[in-house]
Amino acid sequence: MKLIVAYIKPERLTAVKQALYEKEIFKMSVTNALGCGQQKGYHEAYRGVDFEVNLLKKIRIEIAVNSEFVDQTIDAIISGARTGNIGDGKIFIIPLEECIRIRTGEKGNDAIG
Repeated sequence: MKLIVAYIKPERLTAVKQALYEKEIFKMSVTNALGCGQQKGYHEAYRGVDFEVNLLKKIRIEIAVNSEFVDQTIDAIISGARTGNIGDGKIFIIPLEECIRIRTGEKGNDAIG
Protein backbone atom coordinates (compact mmCIF):
# COMPACT_ATOMS: atom_id res chain seq x y z
CA MET A 1 0.00 0.00 0.00
CA LYS A 2 1.20 3.50 -0.85
CA LEU A 3 0.07 7.04 -0.17
CA ILE A 4 0.56 9.23 -3.22
CA VAL A 5 0.71 12.96 -2.51
CA ALA A 6 0.75 15.34 -5.47
CA TYR A 7 1.01 19.13 -5.59
CA ILE A 8 -0.36 20.59 -8.83
CA LYS A 9 -1.51 23.90 -10.30
CA PRO A 10 -5.16 24.67 -9.41
CA GLU A 11 -6.14 25.07 -13.06
CA ARG A 12 -4.97 21.50 -13.80
CA LEU A 13 -7.23 19.82 -11.20
CA THR A 14 -10.04 19.01 -13.63
CA ALA A 15 -7.61 17.43 -16.12
CA VAL A 16 -5.97 15.36 -13.37
CA LYS A 17 -9.34 14.14 -12.08
CA GLN A 18 -10.40 13.17 -15.61
CA ALA A 19 -7.14 11.25 -16.15
CA LEU A 20 -7.61 9.45 -12.82
CA TYR A 21 -11.25 8.59 -13.63
CA GLU A 22 -10.16 7.13 -16.98
CA LYS A 23 -7.80 4.80 -15.05
CA GLU A 24 -10.72 3.92 -12.71
CA ILE A 25 -9.20 5.70 -9.71
CA PHE A 26 -12.03 7.51 -7.95
CA LYS A 27 -10.97 7.88 -4.31
CA MET A 28 -8.90 10.93 -3.43
CA SER A 29 -8.64 13.84 -1.03
CA VAL A 30 -8.11 17.34 -2.41
CA THR A 31 -6.88 20.29 -0.36
CA ASN A 32 -5.89 23.87 -1.14
CA ALA A 33 -2.24 24.57 -0.38
CA LEU A 34 0.33 27.35 -0.68
CA GLY A 35 3.91 26.85 -1.78
CA CYS A 36 6.68 27.73 -4.16
CA GLY A 37 9.57 26.06 -5.88
CA GLN A 38 11.77 27.16 -8.74
CA GLN A 39 9.35 29.86 -9.85
CA LYS A 40 10.01 31.73 -6.56
CA GLY A 41 6.79 33.75 -6.67
CA TYR A 42 6.11 37.07 -8.38
CA HIS A 43 5.84 40.83 -7.70
CA GLU A 44 2.52 42.60 -7.53
CA ALA A 45 1.49 46.22 -7.00
CA TYR A 46 -1.53 47.13 -4.89
CA ARG A 47 -2.48 50.80 -4.48
CA GLY A 48 0.97 51.87 -5.52
CA VAL A 49 2.79 49.55 -3.10
CA ASP A 50 5.00 46.86 -4.61
CA PHE A 51 5.14 43.57 -2.72
CA GLU A 52 6.44 40.08 -3.35
CA VAL A 53 4.10 37.09 -3.43
CA ASN A 54 6.30 34.04 -2.84
CA LEU A 55 3.64 31.51 -1.82
CA LEU A 56 1.60 30.46 -4.81
CA LYS A 57 -1.74 28.66 -4.82
CA LYS A 58 -1.42 24.91 -5.29
CA ILE A 59 -3.69 21.90 -4.96
CA ARG A 60 -2.66 18.92 -2.81
CA ILE A 61 -4.09 15.56 -3.87
CA GLU A 62 -3.76 12.51 -1.62
CA ILE A 63 -4.56 9.05 -2.94
CA ALA A 64 -4.10 5.79 -1.01
CA VAL A 65 -3.66 2.88 -3.42
CA ASN A 66 -2.74 -0.78 -3.38
CA SER A 67 0.71 -1.48 -4.80
CA GLU A 68 -0.58 -2.65 -8.19
CA PHE A 69 -2.23 0.75 -8.83
CA VAL A 70 0.81 2.96 -8.07
CA ASP A 71 2.19 3.27 -11.60
CA GLN A 72 -1.14 3.96 -13.29
CA THR A 73 -2.03 6.55 -10.64
CA ILE A 74 1.27 8.36 -11.17
CA ASP A 75 0.88 8.21 -14.96
CA ALA A 76 -2.62 9.71 -14.70
CA ILE A 77 -1.46 12.56 -12.47
CA ILE A 78 1.44 13.37 -14.77
CA SER A 79 -0.68 13.28 -17.92
CA GLY A 80 -3.27 15.60 -16.38
CA ALA A 81 -0.91 18.03 -14.65
CA ARG A 82 1.99 18.42 -17.10
CA THR A 83 2.19 21.67 -19.05
CA GLY A 84 5.96 21.62 -19.56
CA ASN A 85 6.47 24.79 -17.55
CA ILE A 86 8.10 25.43 -14.20
CA GLY A 87 5.57 24.94 -11.40
CA ASP A 88 3.77 21.88 -12.80
CA GLY A 89 4.17 20.25 -9.39
CA LYS A 90 5.61 17.27 -7.56
CA ILE A 91 4.51 13.75 -6.67
CA PHE A 92 5.59 12.01 -3.46
CA ILE A 93 5.13 8.28 -2.84
CA ILE A 94 5.00 7.28 0.80
CA PRO A 95 4.79 3.71 2.18
CA LEU A 96 1.46 3.21 3.91
CA GLU A 97 1.76 0.99 6.95
CA GLU A 98 -1.93 0.36 7.57
CA CYS A 99 -5.38 1.40 6.39
CA ILE A 100 -8.59 0.79 8.31
CA ARG A 101 -12.09 1.41 6.98
CA ILE A 102 -14.03 2.87 9.89
CA ARG A 103 -17.48 1.71 8.75
CA THR A 104 -16.65 -2.00 8.46
CA GLY A 105 -13.38 -2.39 10.35
CA GLU A 106 -11.67 -3.85 7.27
CA LYS A 107 -7.91 -3.51 7.25
CA GLY A 108 -5.11 -3.41 4.69
CA ASN A 109 -5.70 -3.78 0.95
CA ASP A 110 -9.41 -4.49 1.43
CA ALA A 111 -9.91 -1.19 3.25
CA ILE A 112 -8.39 0.88 0.44
CA GLY A 113 -10.72 -0.65 -2.13
